[in-house]
Amino acid sequence: MYEERPALLDGAVLWSRTAVPDEGPVRAVLPDGCMDLIWADGHLMVAGPDTRAHVPGETAARYAGIRFAPGDAPRFLGVPAHELRDRRTDLGALWGGAEARRLGERITAAPDPATALDALVRVRAADAPAPDPLLRTVVARLGAGRAVAETADEVGLGARQLHRRSLDAFGYGPKTLARVLRLQRALALVRAGVPYAEAAVRAGCADQAHLARETRALAGTTLGAYAASFPESAKSDTPDPSGSRTTA
Repeated sequence: MYEERPALLDGAVLWSRTAVPDEGPVRAVLPDGCMDLIWADGHLMVAGPDTRAHVPGETAARYAGIRFAPGDAPRFLGVPAHELRDRRTDLGALWGGAEARRLGERITAAPDPATALDALVRVRAADAPAPDPLLRTVVARLGAGRAVAETADEVGLGARQLHRRSLDAFGYGPKTLARVLRLQRALALVRAGVPYAEAAVRAGCADQAHLARETRALAGTTLGAYAASFPESAKSDTPDPSGSRTTA
């Protein structure tokens, strides 16, 4: 069973998942520009930014996580995002084993591990650098379908500067981030029942074939298989244009 709710940390989302007998295969995590701090039965790890679908292989019974807004996790974790790209990393490798174990034990003892994660992150964020408003503008512009060159001009950065800062903040360059956000827009429309061709154009793809190629490349599946993986009850008539991370 999977649940999520807004975190108190600006732009972040709290989520939790409890294994249910005979629940079937775990749905793949798709690229979304985000990074997560995850508690799994007492163990803390970081999910880096993905460039391809990730099928969880962990066997914990209970999970809780906080999904940071795109570009926010590196300032909290103290490591550039590109160093964690397409990786699941033990928090001890970043903060030291003793500290990671201490924090994991504290979260395990809390009545609600997700709420405890939120509190931990807010305390740490108070001592971290402030969010970079320029990078948030980049996410907003690319998430709205603006071209990379146009976005660079709007924020006053050259192409190389934007690429370098994007690697540190998002884990990949702005062109990849734009592709990921465009796919999330399209798949949100598909989940809402919008026909594939219309979803492709509304999301910014050239046509349905373009969307099909991007779905295969980034999500590792077909449009039909993706749509079929969501029951009618899970589909929304008003999809979030920014998309949502599929965690369970």
